[in-house]
Amino acid sequence: MDLDVSLHIAGRWRSGGGGETLAILNPATGDPVGRVAVATRADLDEALEAAERGFAAWRRVSAFDRSRVLRRAAALMRERAEDIARTMTREQGKPLAEARIETGVAADIIEWFAEEGRRAYGRVIPARAEGVLQIVTREPVGPVAAFTPWNFPINQAVRKLSAALCTGCPVILKGPEDTPASCAELVRAFLDAGVPGDALALVYGDPAAISGYLIPHPVIRKITFTGSTAVGKQLAALAGQHMKRATMELGGHAPAIVFDDADIDTAVRILSANKYRNAGQVCVAPTRFLVQEGVYDRFVDGFVAASRALKVGDGLDPETQMGPLVHGRRVEAMEAFVADAEAKGARLLTGGSRIGNRGHFFAPTVFADVPLEARIMNEEPFGPIAAIRRFGPDEEAITEANRLPYGLAAYAYTRSATRANRVGAGVESGMISINHHGIALPETPFGGVKDSGYGSEGGSEAIEAYLTTKFVTQAHS
Repeated sequence: MDLDVSLHIAGRWRSGGGGETLAILNPATGDPVGRVAVATRADLDEALEAAERGFAAWRRVSAFDRSRVLRRAAALMRERAEDIARTMTREQGKPLAEARIETGVAADIIEWFAEEGRRAYGRVIPARAEGVLQIVTREPVGPVAAFTPWNFPINQAVRKLSAALCTGCPVILKGPEDTPASCAELVRAFLDAGVPGDALALVYGDPAAISGYLIPHPVIRKITFTGSTAVGKQLAALAGQHMKRATMELGGHAPAIVFDDADIDTAVRILSANKYRNAGQVCVAPTRFLVQEGVYDRFVDGFVAASRALKVGDGLDPETQMGPLVHGRRVEAMEAFVADAEAKGARLLTGGSRIGNRGHFFAPTVFADVPLEARIMNEEPFGPIAAIRRFGPDEEAITEANRLPYGLAAYAYTRSATRANRVGAGVESGMISINHHGIALPETPFGGVKDSGYGSEGGSEAIEAYLTTKFVTQAHS
């Protein structure tokens, strides 16, 4: 065990006030690889006091100088990328190649926000009366409480930290207890780059207790959360009670529509790769595969072959293409989905069970002819299970895509511009990618609609939630 993860509060890395720690487990083996400190109520109070001080100081730093600090943080992430990636694989399980990509993308995100923060422009409004000056300014909203999950321990946190810090807002980050060490290294890069200690805190502990204390606290002005829809609704309601701004990036159940004029080889290659990335533990993973009758059998055969060809194993093995699930509860969830789908009459074509008795591995799993009443067609699996269902007329696929209350991501494959336009306009989702996988770039919006949340964590839209608009009108004497 060598991962000793501390809290960061008021400029110091330290243990929690109560001395409590939680074990960090390697999901490939189930063995402990470290400990993470747990924050007490007193620790949160100290972080809040620091955030108040940090806001007074950090907001006065010019946008140009804040940008310079963030660019330095991006450089540090790149310098430390290999060590951070190995840490992430040990605690989260994803293949080392994926962990390297996540760390590198984090640097790109920081760099992009570093530049975007310099462009939070105001404006001058032409006045009706002579001698009147009307201006609009943009100001940081204030201290932010950020809550991030375990599936992307760096890239979920980095969007929140970068957007807040580039606009002059301090952050108290509640990191993921399952994967705390790589998240801590992200925070360390920001601090080592020059972000003041009072402007960035990192805490771990009981999620309900921490959110229940931070969100209503008068120091906190903004909430940002990534996680399940059920928890997100609770936190959004709490934020609403206290008139706090909130950005919610919640669950999805992404439809992938394959029309009969699609390039099937391309669709199979891209969709299978993104289905099994991070063992399917991705909020924007394709999960409901809707395939038109004319190409159904060919697509199913290709997808099953791609699934069977995957090398599943320890993420530190360079040959591994898919690692374990993060903990045993996810394995149990997959087994429940499989049992339900089989009971409802779906055809299991490959996989369907855990692999071995050490670690939390589950075989890439494909179901065909899945009925709508199966749980897998209604609940986000968040694991390596693909549910394939055929459709006839085009509108049938769009109707099914919109049937659920989720609307985060969607995908479609077609050679027809007419079909592409119809899907782009007709599918209810915050993001849709047609004939490729092109979402989640730093410069593009990232967010959902309906029960998948609101607000954006990418593109120029991302910094809007961290800025308030002030109108100043002045008559010259």
